Amino acid sequence: MTSRSDAKQKIESYARSLLDAARGEGSGVQEPNDLRQALKFTPEVREILTRMEEEHDLPLLEQVFEDLQSLLKHGDDTATVEVTTAVRMNADLRGKVRRKCEEDLGKPVYLVEHVDPKIVGGIILEANGHRRDASIRAQLVNIRKTLAASYRGGVDA
Repeated sequence: MTSRSDAKQKIESYARSLLDAARGEGSGVQEPNDLRQALKFTPEVREILTRMEEEHDLPLLEQVFEDLQSLLKHGDDTATVEVTTAVRMNADLRGKVRRKCEEDLGKPVYLVEHVDPKIVGGIILEANGHRRDASIRAQLVNIRKTLAASYRGGVDA
């Protein structure tokens, strides 16, 4: 069963993701009335709703929308940063990642954390439509491509 604080965290995470999606469409969303128009079913919004469905969180949708309207009403300019690691981050690492992201983005940051063991190690950061992939998996793919290219280029015919 999901605890009350877990549900609150999920609601805020979904609300911030939807707000970023609405703002990312260049919609000029400035007040709650603009929000409904901006949140048409863009690919980003569909992705968030699909994630909510997969996590069985669709019953939280009304609360997510209320939280979203509250964020907009209070002029929250916090940047949402999606962070993917191979294992769950501890408090120390979470603090370092948040501080670095705030420094880079020049504004407060809300971290949405994901764990994906397939990345082997390292970190993937996504914010404002930009992705920084410093995962071990990405490094191995790059090494494989470099070796394949140098092998093909170095073969005598």
